Amino acid sequence: MTTITGTVTAIDGEPNLVLTRTFPASASQLWRALTESTQLERWIGRWEGDPATGQVDFFMTAEREDAEAERYTILECDPPRRFAGDTSQGAGNWHLWFELDEQSGTTTLTFGQRLNPGEDVGSIGPGWEYYLDRLVAVHEGRDAATVDWDEYFPALQPEYERLVAAG
Repeated sequence: MTTITGTVTAIDGEPNLVLTRTFPASASQLWRALTESTQLERWIGRWEGDPATGQVDFFMTAEREDAEAERYTILECDPPRRFAGDTSQGAGNWHLWFELDEQSGTTTLTFGQRLNPGEDVGSIGPGWEYYLDRLVAVHEGRDAATVDWDEYFPALQPEYERLVAAG
């Protein structure tokens, strides 16, 4: 990874970091990779609980096996098209969402995070580039561990900081 793929876009009057990836797969296949706990664990983490309650506990196990749970509130779930939710992240809250658009057997994933004032996009942007590329690797049949964090951070940090400063 040498350049950023993210943009900052106003959605409902709020800045959002938006990244896309394209997959030779159906929206239903990609939906499972993004929402089923066993599939998520292959590239980012797992969840526990009953999504029907509107909340699950998410464990970011890609960083470490003994990750602490973050409470995730499901705000929108429209399979296999759109998902949105809020999670606590340290002292703050993150609003995360994704949309899937399937055209002729190819699905575009548009992933976004609403940016709160003062958030460190220089770290957030490279982080999402890294995790989405881990998803790509798994989809291609590769081990997610082949995606090297050092190619993302701090390598992409200055570009993301410039992106936000320009916006």
